[in-house]
Amino acid sequence: MTVTPEETLKEVLATHPCYNEEAHRKYARMHVPVAPKCNIQCNYCNRKYDCSNESRPGVTSEVLTPAQAADKIAFVKERIPELKVIGIAGPGDPLANEETFETLALVKQRFPELTPCISTNGLALPDSVDRLFDLGVRFVTVTINAADAEIGAQIYHSVLWDGKRYTGKEGAEILLRNQLKGIELCAKKGMLVKTNIVMIPGINADTIPELVKKVKSLGAYIVNILPLIPVPGTVFGDRTGPTPAERKALMDRCSLDARMMRHCKQCRADAIGLLGEDRSGEFTGCGFGRGDGCGPVQDVPNMISIDTGKDFTVAVASDSGSEVDAGFGNAGRFLVYRVRNSNPEFLREVSPRDLDSSTAGRPHREHIEDIVNLLDDCDIIIVREIGDMPRSVISNRGKRVVLSSDTVRKAISSLL
Repeated sequence: MTVTPEETLKEVLATHPCYNEEAHRKYARMHVPVAPKCNIQCNYCNRKYDCSNESRPGVTSEVLTPAQAADKIAFVKERIPELKVIGIAGPGDPLANEETFETLALVKQRFPELTPCISTNGLALPDSVDRLFDLGVRFVTVTINAADAEIGAQIYHSVLWDGKRYTGKEGAEILLRNQLKGIELCAKKGMLVKTNIVMIPGINADTIPELVKKVKSLGAYIVNILPLIPVPGTVFGDRTGPTPAERKALMDRCSLDARMMRHCKQCRADAIGLLGEDRSGEFTGCGFGRGDGCGPVQDVPNMISIDTGKDFTVAVASDSGSEVDAGFGNAGRFLVYRVRNSNPEFLREVSPRDLDSSTAGRPHREHIEDIVNLLDDCDIIIVREIGDMPRSVISNRGKRVVLSSDTVRKAISSLL
């Protein structure tokens, strides 16, 4: 008897802990942190790549290469036989990282019995749907927080699209347009879409019912309304999240229009095990990746490296505009280039002055992390000098640091 794709999807759905509440009590999932770069900056997000002591989205204790991720999956699978799902949820945005697709290809090849899924902000989703489908992805989570660009402008600090950084309503419009289009395309392709909505009292809470109706009309299978987690060092660090009663009331109201997910644990980017029973700490530092980043940072060969035989993006610290003449922390500006087929193309100029004024007076590490956020799409950063702490922050993002005192042109040419 021939099994239809719909029947196969229904069978897989029965073992996916995020899409099926019954499944989360019996089946485990594993998030592989292979995607360090992000293409947007949310006002509630502070992606700490090197801390094992926090449990929330965007946090991981290590960043893995695709090959390391595949080896670690095999290692975990032997020890957790109920493992069914392999997810890629960061710590940045999966679709902003080529490593995501390389990992999915390895999962398809080595672990065809496991279910791959991704979680994305949706900015690059429309251009990725066919590629994801071909790699076996049938479950896609899209985090969409705004019903319109006016609200989005209050939630998103910046959006990096086609090599240019947009802020305010303009950036929010680009993001929302792509999110809605991506959800629709995935649904038409036969993929199951879960939409995550972060409930932020005083900003988007009152408009979430409208947003739920919209994503449902586009084909979303299930909706997950999450409470804001105020994180120190972010724009929303001093805001108050919703109470459990407020969130439940909103979910009850929205359940009239769409299926609600009520068992989410807001998992880390390296979560392993049953929902609510994270075992990632058992598998950190087992020889896959750099290990627990809360300890001393070392230059180890298995840190993510950049293959400059491929297209890549590079930032150059240059106050003069012609020479590599500044250190990372004191550079007045960075010149960002995309290199395709060995040809550098200037994209934009990034200045630390672009940072929100509220960052003034913050600890040095937070200032460094803010600069790295501005360069989050860059694979390589060329500077005249850099300290150990900035280097470790950059390395934890899966980027490579190159020291040079040449002209900008020569410094980039030396990479090819």
